[in-house]
Amino acid sequence: MDLGLAGKVAVVTASSKGLGRAVAEELAAEGARVVICARGEDALRMTASAMRAMGADVLDIVADVSKSSDANRVIYTAIDHFGRIDILVNNTGGPPSGPFESLTPEMWDTAAQVLLQSVVGMTRLVLPGMKERRWGRILNVTSIAAKQPIEGLMLSNSLRAAVIGFARTLANEVAPFGVTVNNLLPGYTRTERVEQLARAAGNAPDAAFAKWEKEIPMGRLGEPREFAALAAFLASERASYITGGSIAVDGGWIRSLL
Repeated sequence: MDLGLAGKVAVVTASSKGLGRAVAEELAAEGARVVICARGEDALRMTASAMRAMGADVLDIVADVSKSSDANRVIYTAIDHFGRIDILVNNTGGPPSGPFESLTPEMWDTAAQVLLQSVVGMTRLVLPGMKERRWGRILNVTSIAAKQPIEGLMLSNSLRAAVIGFARTLANEVAPFGVTVNNLLPGYTRTERVEQLARAAGNAPDAAFAKWEKEIPMGRLGEPREFAALAAFLASERASYITGGSIAVDGGWIRSLL
């Protein structure tokens, strides 16, 4: 299947590792030119080097997009380098886990800036160009926790749900301009973040993985490349009539009908 991504320009945030890296690599494999960014310089440079070795046209920028100055720099640098932005993948790191009474006001403020405000800010920067060209794809990486809350993930449960509300409303506003807005809800996937959640719960990763696998109908954790495959499709020309959706990649973990 030709996804029609050759020559498109994509920005993928938090893309030095895990799901973000997998999405960036998948888009590049489909012929997109990709801008990757992350806070950690060493991991980012290694990812960019690996992608270039695969033949990818990639621009790497060290940045924390929860800061408006960094978000502006990423977008303007990308436009200066590639001329435009066709695809934005808003991916963010997960906030600390813990019950409500353990979370300070400062932790709520930080989580809101990282999970919600960064998505709003990056979207605001790319949307005018997408509307002018009458083509664009905005994808938000949220979590299954936004649809079926996970015990102990108060910050993630709350703020990722807010992202879905933002995206669903925006999708209707920009649909007449050929811009689609969708959310991707990763389930338990083999990433460093999932290992961190296991340790935060006081479990060895292998023991936690075994517990989660019993809860997943497919009987295993997901792989980042499986998640990235959906992202690439939703970013493509072939997905032009799909917008406002929140699609889980979770092996059947979510039990709700919708």
